[in-house]
Amino acid sequence: MMGFQATVDCNGRPSNRTVVFRGFVEDSDKIQINTDVRSRKIEELKHSPFAEICWYLTDTWEQFRIKGTIDIIDGSNPDPVKLQQREKSWFVRSPSSRLVYLDPGLPYQDEQPLNEAILDPCAGPVDAFCLLILDPEQVDYLNLKSNERLIFIPRQNDNGENLCISEKINPQ
Repeated sequence: MMGFQATVDCNGRPSNRTVVFRGFVEDSDKIQINTDVRSRKIEELKHSPFAEICWYLTDTWEQFRIKGTIDIIDGSNPDPVKLQQREKSWFVRSPSSRLVYLDPGLPYQDEQPLNEAILDPCAGPVDAFCLLILDPEQVDYLNLKSNERLIFIPRQNDNGENLCISEKINPQ
């Protein structure tokens, strides 16, 4: 599923781009996105880790705006669990889709097409591969068919159990 991700650039202005939903972190509501460490959004997230993702499902007329903070997991991350998440995310991608992390942004050479042989399919993630994890702080749900809007806020109760508080609000 494709969606839009917005961050704040170094000048305090919105910066929006299309991203691909890569699934949830196992046993959680955290959202995975893959990117290149050389992309502009990495610098923006280092400056301010806040982001928002927006999905619109055309068949059901539903919109989801998910606000949260993003954790950047590149090859220099000191947490071995996060590095395993990054590696797992790398290996679920097809070998051909891994090639985009080799030389993005360079001029295309007709006579020198990328070749899968230059990337060992058994090797772990290349340095440019980065996993972003969005930890949702609020979900704004809008159903345009029923004209219903709900805000969901994840919380933990006193026992440390995860729950979600919802509030129905008027659509804007």
